[in-house]
Amino acid sequence: MARINHKLVMQRLNEKRSKITDRQFFTSRLMGGYFEDLAAAMTRRYHFNRRIRVVLLWKPKEPFFAETNNLVIRINAGHPIVTKTRGRENRFQLIMGAFTHELGHVLYTNFLAGQTHVNYLAAYRWYPSAPDLKTLEDVRNEKDFWEYVKDDSKNLEIVQYLAHYLGNLIDDGYVENRMLIEFPGKLGFGLEVLRDNQFKDMPTVTQLIEKEDGENQHIFESIAQMILSYVKFGEIKYGDEPLSDVRIQTLFGMISELDEALTCNMGKDRLKTVNFIMIRCWEYMREFCEVCKKRQEEARAAGGTESVTDILVQILKSIKGTSNAGMGSESPIAEGSGSGGGSVTAKARAKTHGDAITTESAANESSPQTEKESNEKSSESGEDSNDEEQEDVPVSGSLTAPGKQEVTSKEKGRIPYHQTHEIFTSSEGSVERDEEYKREQYEAAATDIERILNEMAHKKACEELENERVRELNESAQNISYGDVHSGINVRVNRIASVDEELVDQYNYISGPLLSISHHLQNSILKQLKEKRRGGKLSGLMTGSRLDTHALWRNDGKVFYNKSLPNEIPELAVGLLLDESGSMSSNDRSTYARAAAIILYDFCESLGIPVMVYGHSTGYDQKRLVELYSYAEFDGFDQDDKYRLMDIGSRGSNRDGAALRYVAEKLVKRPEEAKLLILVSDGQPADYGYSGTAAEEDLRGIKQEYKRKGIIFVAAAIGDDKKNIERIYGDSYLDITDLTQLPTKLTAVVKRHVRV
Repeated sequence: MARINHKLVMQRLNEKRSKITDRQFFTSRLMGGYFEDLAAAMTRRYHFNRRIRVVLLWKPKEPFFAETNNLVIRINAGHPIVTKTRGRENRFQLIMGAFTHELGHVLYTNFLAGQTHVNYLAAYRWYPSAPDLKTLEDVRNEKDFWEYVKDDSKNLEIVQYLAHYLGNLIDDGYVENRMLIEFPGKLGFGLEVLRDNQFKDMPTVTQLIEKEDGENQHIFESIAQMILSYVKFGEIKYGDEPLSDVRIQTLFGMISELDEALTCNMGKDRLKTVNFIMIRCWEYMREFCEVCKKRQEEARAAGGTESVTDILVQILKSIKGTSNAGMGSESPIAEGSGSGGGSVTAKARAKTHGDAITTESAANESSPQTEKESNEKSSESGEDSNDEEQEDVPVSGSLTAPGKQEVTSKEKGRIPYHQTHEIFTSSEGSVERDEEYKREQYEAAATDIERILNEMAHKKACEELENERVRELNESAQNISYGDVHSGINVRVNRIASVDEELVDQYNYISGPLLSISHHLQNSILKQLKEKRRGGKLSGLMTGSRLDTHALWRNDGKVFYNKSLPNEIPELAVGLLLDESGSMSSNDRSTYARAAAIILYDFCESLGIPVMVYGHSTGYDQKRLVELYSYAEFDGFDQDDKYRLMDIGSRGSNRDGAALRYVAEKLVKRPEEAKLLILVSDGQPADYGYSGTAAEEDLRGIKQEYKRKGIIFVAAAIGDDKKNIERIYGDSYLDITDLTQLPTKLTAVVKRHVRV
């Protein structure tokens, strides 16, 4: 079997690890797969039937940090908020926080409701309902609001975008608080790190006013910044401003509505708060709309082509701590389904003194619903049981296990889907505030990064070693004497240095039935092979070196036994050479050859038999070139040779003699006593200047030469030219008329030569 040179791999691994840059680390496919697996684990608890894709980019000059459309999460790992942070672990936690934030939108944001809200505004209607007009000023503002929207299509465009933007601000606060409650482990820790970083950058009210005085910011932008600070962190930095400031008082007038938005689970209810904000702040919002229109007109006069929405996007980028507004077309994965906790700790707390404003706010995990709806949501979440006495099983990511849980690279146990009939309720639930709460440190954060770094370094080290191997293979190919028939022929050895995900996916998709065939063929000799390598007593023999006194009662004569010494050295080495000429594309010959290679390789690997697999063809654009394809080698650096077999196909012509001599030379150097070389072909050799009886004579000579050197030849014909193959290889010919029998017959050949 292919033995992994672990020492050499580890040496290269350590070299490569120290050279992995942040860009390589954070944008690698391994990192993307890591986050996709996390997303899958978090969404499967809600029986979500879509896999979330995670795309990690390195765009230092682009302003966006993270965004999602409910199907794909995009994170800019090159954003200054990441690159300016010291320490790769800290940078990793910031990216983890951005991922957690966007995953929160996937789980809890109703993008469809947001689109409906914008569409209703175009029809001059409120969705889901009109705002609660609490003062005469609110009544006048609503009337002026609709007059303004109907007056100009550009006005409507601005208002629609601002409504969408405000909805995103409210959702940012809701999903982050929800994620902190639902996922207090590694996701929550990363989000806390990001939030701490963002809160440090939050401007004070005094700083916001200074920007307004410099005419770089409008008062509506300041109010929007304060709304975001409150809904996300439960605090506003006053600076030197008194509570009587108009901005602070405006926010005070909306606190109850903001708290309600943060505690309701239904996305439509949060849109009611957006409607209220637009009416309550309409005086400032209208002035801001006019500023945007004026800037667009100035840009157009200067030759620009920006739309009014483009101007809005540029202006609102100055608001700290916000994320790109999502434009998805999906509903949330499990809206309104909580984890069933009895109580939650409020993240936002209110005071009216000191240098910050905070209001007590807790996420109410349940919403009014019918008994039928309750049962359906309980069944979907899989978090409640229909038996009150059933023991609670801690599940990764749930609230049943205290503290932050250890992270593994493998899937943990999950509560299976099951039918329920009721939801447990209690009158003792309460909302509590924990003044002494300190965030729980996740001790394995560095270990998680270490694991990913090792995987990346291992992959790079193996890739470098494979590239060196290819150079060595080509050098050895040039040192072989191929004979006068192949004089002037160039030989090139090709091998995939790094297996891509597509080959892995293809192999995993089709390998199941093929590996079952391999396992079935192994079973008949596996026990004997293990005993031989372990050594021991082989009893029940008709003849033997010793008499078994415990078997004298038998009347079948099997009363002898032999003792065998342990033998760890495999007695057989196998080489498989596949014809990859163009004619293999007909009648699925190439497909059966690939299937045979997969079965044979697994059979040999499982039994500890060294095996190599090569294919051969000729060059497309270069005459007198023999192309050799190394799929599996005796000695490996990675464990990906089985995936390389998926690259077997049909290519150009076939110059069998040169390819046969190259593989035979590699096989003859093996230390095993028996060396088996299997050739799979569909006909005669056919290349420029190499065909007919002269080519056949070359193949017969090669066979006889290496047969004297101890190589056993088996030539399998899988096409209509089996008579020609038999004429060339004589008694080494294996007739396979039925292509479906190719994999099992080839494996049976190997099985016959395993000495047990």
